[in-house]
Amino acid sequence: MKKFLLALLVLSAGFGVRAEGDWRTTLGKVQDFCKDFGFMGFAKKEAPAYITGNFVEADRPAKPDFTQALKPAAEYANRNGFWVVNEDQAKAYSTEKHAFKVGDWVGGYFDDKGAFVPGHEVKTLFDMPYGIGQLIMIPICLVLMYLAIVKGFEPLLLLPIGFGGLLANCPMAGVTAPAMMHDGVITFMSSGVAAMSGGIVEPGGFLHYFFSFGIDTGIFPIMIFMGVGAMTDFGPLIANPKTALLGGAAQFGIFFALFGALGLAAVFGQDFFGVDPLKAAASIGIIGGADGPTAIWLTSRLAPNLLGAIAVAAYSYMALVPIIQPPIMKALTTKEERLIKMPPLREVKKIEKICFPLIVLLLCAVLLKDAVPLIGALMLGNLAKEVGPSVARIADTMSNALINIVTIMLGLSVGSKLACEKFLSGTTLGILALGLCAFCVGTAAGVIMAKIMNLVSKEKVNPLIGSAGVSAVPMAARVSNKVSLQNDPTNFILMQAMGPNVSGVIGSAVVAGVLYTLCR
Repeated sequence: MKKFLLALLVLSAGFGVRAEGDWRTTLGKVQDFCKDFGFMGFAKKEAPAYITGNFVEADRPAKPDFTQALKPAAEYANRNGFWVVNEDQAKAYSTEKHAFKVGDWVGGYFDDKGAFVPGHEVKTLFDMPYGIGQLIMIPICLVLMYLAIVKGFEPLLLLPIGFGGLLANCPMAGVTAPAMMHDGVITFMSSGVAAMSGGIVEPGGFLHYFFSFGIDTGIFPIMIFMGVGAMTDFGPLIANPKTALLGGAAQFGIFFALFGALGLAAVFGQDFFGVDPLKAAASIGIIGGADGPTAIWLTSRLAPNLLGAIAVAAYSYMALVPIIQPPIMKALTTKEERLIKMPPLREVKKIEKICFPLIVLLLCAVLLKDAVPLIGALMLGNLAKEVGPSVARIADTMSNALINIVTIMLGLSVGSKLACEKFLSGTTLGILALGLCAFCVGTAAGVIMAKIMNLVSKEKVNPLIGSAGVSAVPMAARVSNKVSLQNDPTNFILMQAMGPNVSGVIGSAVVAGVLYTLCR
């Protein structure tokens, strides 16, 4: 192939075709063409320099000579970073993991707004080369897509997440590369912070823009909640309010994972998660609620570098509800308890369904303002659904076109965080294990709460509906109903299970608001 390209180039040069400069320049470019092939990226030992800051000497400005009078700090900086020439610069960019001193190199890049983003150390699992890490991540992403396509596990989300991860690990493709500014004027503030102005912005990869627009801002999870609200019927919860206790009990899994994450940080060191342990623990804990959008919303604010692992864990365990929950339910209940028949729910009036989202939102605004974005979006969607024909177009858009479009973009954005330097680490394994434990504990807590309610209530509750308190709507309720029918083909508890199921959605959003308030 290479010989053919060389022959074609010589033939073109003979007819006077000149791409740039003389024919010798073009010939040299063709000879180096194979170096740009994507598969060559798998041989790379280190992550791209803009991520690590480890630029070669030719890409750095001249190193200052501290034996002579120094020039202004900007003279020792370029688009790829700067040499530290004073204590203010060293202090501004020092972290717990790495403290800079005068004479050190600080590499990175200037983003599209001119702010300097320093590089960081990239350590993959078992210290494997970066290119090998990408090669390993590709089949992992293909497995996620297999689970979505063949096994039907949350296909609407696992498919774009897996495909986004596939794109993120295509070597040298640059689909997740940030927008960078160059050829501008570099200045240093009195605090030592670097900034660039008046430069040219080099566009980033399209997944970078998806993530910046929807995840960094928190818009995608909120829009998802609008769609969820438009597809949710709060009637079962309104008809039987005490089932809200089951949804609340299922949130115990969140706090189990939270304390588990703090334990990991205590054992393996405060920098195990790469962020403040409490923020990491809060983000990981929310997996226990089996609520993907809420997990993404909270993690994007408290621990963005953990987003890929947390999102995959949250949605994976949501998809595995039919596999994980039945053994837990059967282990914690007796045959007699599973045979309990619950009376039909009363008919809920339309005025009740309209007032409910308004009351919940106002209570949230008074008691927990940080949960208002998620609760407000959920209640807006539900209100549009319940109002009726006058706003049917709005409700239909939220529950169909809007949520479908956002789901695609959300999945691709989350998948972009499956890059090997973020996912292949011991931290990810810890997150996946904690997420599984949290989900199991949340399921068990809901069932146990139902058993406790039966001890103090005259009207018996089938403990199977307690497992539906996790936020996987409506899958958890369907699983509860399925297990009930396996014991008695005439005992339908789907509508009764929807009460704790939808209260779990509200509960996880409220807990997320509480954790955000405590950790921000």
